[in-house]
Formats: sequence, C-alpha cells, structure tokens
Amino acid sequence: MNNILEVRGLCKNYPLFQLKDISFDIPTGYITGFIGPNGAGKTTTLKLILNVIQPDSGNIKMFGHKSDVLQNEDIGTVMDTVMYTEEWTISDVEKAVSPFYKRWNKKIFADYLNQFGLDFKKKVKELSLGMKVKLQIAVALSHDAKLLILDEPTSGLDPAARDEICDLLRGFITDENKSVLFSTHITSDLEKTADYITFILKGEIVFTGTKEELTEKYARISGGLKDLTPEQKSFIIGYREHNTGFEGMVEVVNISKSPNNILVEEISLDEIIIFMNKEAS
Repeated sequence: MNNILEVRGLCKNYPLFQLKDISFDIPTGYITGFIGPNGAGKTTTLKLILNVIQPDSGNIKMFGHKSDVLQNEDIGTVMDTVMYTEEWTISDVEKAVSPFYKRWNKKIFADYLNQFGLDFKKKVKELSLGMKVKLQIAVALSHDAKLLILDEPTSGLDPAARDEICDLLRGFITDENKSVLFSTHITSDLEKTADYITFILKGEIVFTGTKEELTEKYARISGGLKDLTPEQKSFIIGYREHNTGFEGMVEVVNISKSPNNILVEEISLDEIIIFMNKEAS
C-alpha cells in the first residue's frame, strides 16, 4: 500500500509538554481520523506536518519526498481558526488565495459556495462559525489538492451540515490518489467516514491502524462492585466506580479472565478515548 504521508520519530519539547517519537502513515485513497483528548498533541502534530513549527527531531515525507508544505498546492487545509481578514468579502478571499494555486478552479469554488449557501459579497466577519468552516473547505477543495488536512472541521456545524461535509470527504477519496487526515473530537463523524485511526495521548501515539482493529481490540465491561477480584480489576483500563457498580474497558484477549456475570459490550471511539485518558491520568 502506498502512503501519501509518512511521519517518523517527530519530537517537539515545550516547558510543560513533550511530543514524543510520533510515527504514523496516511495511506493513499483513505480517510484517517486523528483522535485524542484536548492537550494530547493533535494540533502540535498537524502544525509540524504543515511546517508551521519545526520539530526538534524526526522527519516527514509527503508524496514520497520532503517538501515545503506551505508552498505545496497538493495540500488543502482547514484549521480550527480562520486566517482570513474579517473585513474581506468572500470575493476578496478568492482574489487573495487563488494566485497561490496554479490549479485554482473558479467554477468549482463558485459551485461550492452555492452548495454551502455562501454569497461572494458577504464579509468574513458576517459569517457564522459554521459558515467560516465551509468557506475554508470550499477553498481547500478548489485547487485540486491531493491531501486534505483538517483540524476540527466539523466542530462548529450542526448535524445536517456535518453530514454534508462527511459526504464531501467520502466523495473526495473516490479518486484513489487522494487522502484525508481528519482531526476531530466528534468521533461519530469518524465512525461514519474513517478507514484508519491514529490515536495520540499525552504526546505519544498509542494506536495507529484500521478503525476496525481499534474497536475490535477493546470491549466495554460493567458489573457489580463485588463481582471482581483484585487480579481481575487489574486488567481493566480506565476503571471507575459509581453507585450501582463499576465500568471500564478491557482488551478482548483478557475478557476470559473476567467473571462470567460481567456485562461485555461493543465499545465506541468516544469510550476508548475516555477510558484511555482516565487510565493515563
């Protein structure tokens, strides 16, 4: 399988936070979800990939070679903050960004604006948060990018608009030469769209692989407080007690070590993040 992006051994040290030996791949033709709790290192990793900040060590390859991402029109980005001047109209946005892209397509941009209900005459400051996200997505999809890097693109959108964006991303990768790196807290969007998941926690990668490999590796368990021996409790990840019993997560290979009266259920991406984060706290 070819990789559109390869990250190897990235490290970045700050006084109160360290990014440690980050390594993962983005396969060509797929959507990869990038997950983890707030402060885990997702945005720092994306800024390193985009050459906004420099790593202390490690390297990044895109399209098989090192490149200056900020000048590479094969990359489309949607970040968590809008960089356009608030007084600009959407027409001004196009005038400002289009010269940077040899493959800029005015018709495609106009079609996305129409689809999103955006008016060329509207000023950036007049747009809602969701509309600003849609404007960034319209820009990212209008210059024939091969890799979309998205940092919380659906966080300001209602469920219908989020579903629309997810459909766009699925349509984007029907061209098997294109890929998406999709960082989001809304894991239900990834459950619908992602093929691969990379999970970062406290500055370290704890999982990278297919979505099914992650969700099938773990199970949610719950039961009464008297149901577990100390040894059985030690296998539980993110163990927590409440008034009527306990809950937590176990690796599927350890389920046989739990008592028979324990309830075992499938687990969601959200729950994996929650239990992993509690275990690491």
